Amino acid sequence: MSTDYDTDIIAWAEEQAALLRAGRLTELDIAHIAEEVEDVGKSERRELASRMSVLLAHLIKWQYQPGRRGASRQRTIREQRRAIEARLRETPSLKTSLTDPDWLEGVWADAVAKAADETGLEGFPEDCPWAMAEVMDRDFLPQRP
Repeated sequence: MSTDYDTDIIAWAEEQAALLRAGRLTELDIAHIAEEVEDVGKSERRELASRMSVLLAHLIKWQYQPGRRGASRQRTIREQRRAIEARLRETPSLKTSLTDPDWLEGVWADAVAKAADETGLEGFPEDCPWAMAEVMDRDFLPQRP
């Protein structure tokens, strides 16, 4: 192995791939490969959380700002749902995140913070008031509480 992981990760990754393809397994940087594989999973989870946070923030804004409901907000809601559905199709194991209360708590907190920052409003629910089936339902748009 001639390229150091900490010096040039791109060159390192290309070298590791070449070693794998050549079957030169004893030359692999196993510790860093394992770390990178784990990071792929973390990246997928972060993307799902980010998209869900945006979706929830827009659902909050839809509910609490009825005067600002419009095609743009509805389009964002639709796009985020589509992207989340695609992520779940491509990586089915991510579906467990949708039923993880700790994950949902963090995503909801991010969504509330986004909605509060973007609207200047306060007093949103502490916990997500919608079931995940509603959140992902293409026809669901919340009404004023």
